[in-house]
Amino acid sequence: MRFETTRENLLRPIQFASSVVERKQTLPILSNVLIKLKDNEISVTATDLEMEIIAKLQVENGTDGEITIPVRKLLDTCKALPDEAHISFIVENDKAVIKSGRTRFRLTTISAENFPVIETLKSLYSFDMAQNEFKNLLDKTSFSMALQDVRFYLNGLLLEIKEDSVTAVATDGHRLALSRLNAETKAPETLHTIIPRKAVIEIARLLLEDESQVSVTVGENFFRLEFNQIVFTTKLIDAQYPNYNNVIPQTGENQLIANKEAIKQCLLRTSILSNEKYRGIRVEIENNKLKAQANNPDQEEAEDEIEVSYTGENLRIGFNVNYLIDAITAVDSNEVLIKFSDANGSAVIAPADGDQYILYVVMPMRL
Repeated sequence: MRFETTRENLLRPIQFASSVVERKQTLPILSNVLIKLKDNEISVTATDLEMEIIAKLQVENGTDGEITIPVRKLLDTCKALPDEAHISFIVENDKAVIKSGRTRFRLTTISAENFPVIETLKSLYSFDMAQNEFKNLLDKTSFSMALQDVRFYLNGLLLEIKEDSVTAVATDGHRLALSRLNAETKAPETLHTIIPRKAVIEIARLLLEDESQVSVTVGENFFRLEFNQIVFTTKLIDAQYPNYNNVIPQTGENQLIANKEAIKQCLLRTSILSNEKYRGIRVEIENNKLKAQANNPDQEEAEDEIEVSYTGENLRIGFNVNYLIDAITAVDSNEVLIKFSDANGSAVIAPADGDQYILYVVMPMRL
């Protein structure tokens, strides 16, 4: 196996692949990337047995073959070379030899025969959408995923695909985020798939902020994206996601509209002296004013007040301030709408202009 290329051409796919590889591995081969060359096209594959990423590139003067190489050493080798350096890559005597000018590296290899691949069962459906739209869908919801919850289905994001829409839902049991995008998927039936937390974060990192297309494939046990010479595959969480509609309050007679930046800064200032463990603050709303109060075990206190537009009864309610700030930050409009059913009910946060179908539910807490 041999080929020639430039430093930048080889560095890009290795960087993409390296993000999947864990630094500590039980199997040595999982610390490696599989480099496969056929017809002057190279595929660089990495996996952690749950996710797999394949990044492709075109090369010159190639001789077909395949080998696995330690990804960290390969990445550091490429980074150490000068910009625009010309690279010659040769596999000889079970070593990968990388030459560039007077520089020469010899890296250990492991046979490609034992490199694991993710087993993918039947594909159910595929559709295309813009990368920036799919990335935005994830960014608006993924922060509400649980982290190492015993209810393992919460450690991921629900993707609900209908004929004319794609909905992303995430919850950790204390808050819920929902974002819906109108999209002509033409799905024959409603599909529900739960993507693991680590995969969601990786997908959001890989997708670009442009309108180029990404091909989405949903399978019985896998979820795959193909874009920009990258193929990303992840196993799914095999579970039934709770009915998110049951969590969303259907009533909200008490409605507050506030400037997004004003209420966010009010909460940030108040949060400074909140309890570091529980992050609770008290919110009082009356006479078109919102007052936020916090205290901590050191008997320190913070209080701030802003003008709002409010219709409803006077309320006094406690929340985890981080959950409120996360939800308000994710809203794109200049003003946010917050609905309350009563002093013991959850708050529903959404854009005041209603241009996007985004909403966040934050459960109250006792203070």
